[in-house]
Amino acid sequence: MKNQLRVAMAQLAPVWLDKNKSLDLVCSGIEEAAIEKAELLVFGEAFLPGYPFWLAYTDGAAWDRAVNKELHAHYARNAICIEEGDLDAVTQLARKYEMAIYLGIIERPTDRGGHSLYCSLVYIDQSGTIRSVHRKLQPTYDERLTWAPGDGHGLQTHRLKAFTLGGLNCWENWMPLVRAALYGLGEDLHVAVWPGSDHNTEDITRFIARESRSYVISVGALMRNKDFPAETPHLQSILDKAPAILANGGSCIAGPDGEWIISPVIDKEGIIYEELDFNRVLEERQNFDPSGHYSRPDVTRLILNRERQSTLEFPK
Repeated sequence: MKNQLRVAMAQLAPVWLDKNKSLDLVCSGIEEAAIEKAELLVFGEAFLPGYPFWLAYTDGAAWDRAVNKELHAHYARNAICIEEGDLDAVTQLARKYEMAIYLGIIERPTDRGGHSLYCSLVYIDQSGTIRSVHRKLQPTYDERLTWAPGDGHGLQTHRLKAFTLGGLNCWENWMPLVRAALYGLGEDLHVAVWPGSDHNTEDITRFIARESRSYVISVGALMRNKDFPAETPHLQSILDKAPAILANGGSCIAGPDGEWIISPVIDKEGIIYEELDFNRVLEERQNFDPSGHYSRPDVTRLILNRERQSTLEFPK
């Protein structure tokens, strides 16, 4: 059964900007997926503790405005610090159930001083070990008002049974050289995480699958007016302008031929399961392999810098 992989997409609404309750939701999702014998479980972009939806509705680019400062501070207090053990409960469950997990988080890392926020995609293997933390290279549009740009350290792939996994956050999936880096690292199961909406996933998911001849799993969350906790700072200012549905999910899976296995799932909350067969990758690579027989490294090559960036360097 090495060629078969049971995957699960957690299309859920986080407990918005509440780290502890969202962590509980992640853990209950793992428990549920374990009952269904999932071997890989994927959560959406920034699921812990949620996407910064307020920026679009509170004049987020206004300088020195109290509402934005206070919401950012609330966001930072609820961000994930891996070094302080915030993901320990998740890694313990991954080990208990021998389940690999891709989890979108807002990270507040100590190696960058412990105050700036990064949109990160964490890969936890079946032994419960964190194998990579990929910080989003380029926050998109208003995201730049609250997220810092990341680096290439987390551009890594991971073996899971017969598959080689890689993952990117949201609009990074539109960056051709970043995709090419993962292809060159042997990726054949691509994980794309999104805040949630089919207008993002319906085109790029099939395109990447067809370009790479890989499986592509796109996972998005849900966010509705009712999902904003009552204790959210400046809640009414957000609700005054926010639509009833901010994220409708759109989770889906495309096969290595670029055709739908699961088309985008809209407005449905829950965990979605599918079985993937690695042999389909080999079949589609017969006529096109972007980093193998259909590449010309003597003409074009890519440089990948995977150093973790920091303002400090300690001489040996």
